[in-house]
Amino acid sequence: MKSYLCLLRGINVSGKNIIKMAELSELMRQEGLQAVKTYIQSGNIVFRSEIEEADILEEKISSAIKLKFGYEVPALVVDYQSFSTIVALNPFVGELDIKNLHVTILKETPKPELLNTIPNTIGDDSFQIIGCAIYLNCPNGYGNTKLTNTFFEKKLKQKATTRNWKTCLELLEMLKNI
Repeated sequence: MKSYLCLLRGINVSGKNIIKMAELSELMRQEGLQAVKTYIQSGNIVFRSEIEEADILEEKISSAIKLKFGYEVPALVVDYQSFSTIVALNPFVGELDIKNLHVTILKETPKPELLNTIPNTIGDDSFQIIGCAIYLNCPNGYGNTKLTNTFFEKKLKQKATTRNWKTCLELLEMLKNI
């Protein structure tokens, strides 16, 4: 049985797609996921499962949410080892203020020809792409950056979701302990 992190995109944002975490946890347990725990209201779920294919888990979770709550919610599932590597590879840690750091996680490593369409800095914001992670430095706050999920989804032609660095560290700790 493996440990996983599921990052939901677009729930409990600006009063839309409201899902209480207790209800979400119960739904995930009903779907057969084990040791289910959520972190804050933005759709972070850690769990254990015998299913080893992230695509199957993503579909299972998204379908269950659609059926129960009526929302189309993209789910991105990452196993413990992969998320641990994403956290370990952040090139900005130790150099920059962690309150400015975020990680956008992509479904897969972007195609090299698409990477050439994006400058490494936009305004005061900068980023580095390593594998399926985009490490962001947003000194004026993520709410003020143009380096949003939508920006990267359009440029890299795949789904993405972003978490701040503090949340990433909390989620990694939760994954270690389930």
